[in-house]
Amino acid sequence: MAFTRLLSTDDAPALAEVLSGNRGFLAPWEPVRGDDFFGVEGQLDIVRRDLREYAEGRMLPLAIVAGGGLVGRINVNGITRGAFQSASIGYWVGASHSGRGIATGAVAETKERAFAGLGLHRLQAETLIGNTASRVVLERNGFTPFGIAPKFLRIAGRWQDHILYQALNPEED
Repeated sequence: MAFTRLLSTDDAPALAEVLSGNRGFLAPWEPVRGDDFFGVEGQLDIVRRDLREYAEGRMLPLAIVAGGGLVGRINVNGITRGAFQSASIGYWVGASHSGRGIATGAVAETKERAFAGLGLHRLQAETLIGNTASRVVLERNGFTPFGIAPKFLRIAGRWQDHILYQALNPEED
């Protein structure tokens, strides 16, 4: 069962709908967002930007799908080549699909794409210390914690500490 596919500009209305319907659910884990972010035009702008980044090899923007519809997003961000061959992964799913293995499956597929498809050596993920669900998703996918980053990201309106995770390509030395 596929959990992910490349994002499309056609996804903007579905993204706006899922994000609007999950605004409260996602708020503790996300930066504070303006109202425009939750609208179709705001999402269309974001998707277009992300697809430009994809075309330039700097990110992989994916839709998370289940039951025939879009239920979240997962991205491989900040792809860096050269000696580093690394990137960061970030994801979210709506409340009605949380706790059902969908995020775990999406991370597994994306990790495989990053290593086998993109040839990356390392993936990093960051999560709030109290985000147990996200920590479980990462750990089920072989990510290991390697540190704490104090006041790493401004989430829910304040700078918050994050646990840093990594996964290394098993096909690499």
